Parts: sequence; structure tokens; C-alpha cells
Amino acid sequence: IADQMELSMDIAGATLMAAGGSAPELFTSLVGTFEESQVGFSTIVGSAVFNVIFVIGVCALAAPRPLVLTWWPLFRDATFYVISLITLSSFFVVSSKDLIEWWEAAVLFCMYLLYVFIMYINVDIFRW
Repeated sequence: IADQMELSMDIAGATLMAAGGSAPELFTSLVGTFEESQVGFSTIVGSAVFNVIFVIGVCALAAPRPLVLTWWPLFRDATFYVISLITLSSFFVVSSKDLIEWWEAAVLFCMYLLYVFIMYINVDIFRW
């Protein structure tokens, strides 16, 4: 799909691959929402920690040679992740205690769109 749409690897990773990897988390959160369960927030954070620690570790172990990484993707993604968690936590704890209002969800969605845009201009930002 990414090749047919002529997406860069960064855009494909931030959209298609992320959506595929997060689909179980999304549906678990949806079920938790309609069941009025607290599973949503812990699912989001737990899945992200699993993806960062376990998935990357297994990929590195399975790679035929050492992975060559640069500082930029780690800095970019970690910075955006920290800002996202701080925003989510402030909504959840401070703004509207124990729930996410529609406008807060809209802000989080817009943050994701900003992240996709940053991925689109990723190479230009890195060169700057």
C-alpha cells in the first residue's frame, strides 16, 4: 500500500504500520470505553512501553547484523511521545478529571496529524 501511494518509509511507519500495530490497542480501548472501564489509559501507556522496549529489542536481536541508528529518529519520536503523554495526562488528571472531553480528543487527534506532517518534512527538519 505504501509503495502504491508512494509514501516515504517515515510516513508509512507513522501511519500504516503504526495503525496496524495499534489496532488491537484501539479496539481494546473502544470496548473499555463502552464498558466504562479504566482499561483505556493503561492500555495506551502499556502498549507504548511494550512497543518501545520489547518490539525494538526483538527486532534488534533478529536482525542479521547490528542496526545502525541515528540520534534524530529517537530524539524526534521521544520528544513527541513525551509531549503527547504530558498533554494526555494533563487532560486526564487536571483539565477534566478522569475523563477525556471531545475537545481534548480533538486536540490529541490534531497532535497526531502534526506528527504525520512532521514525518512528511522529516528529512528537511533533520538537514536544518
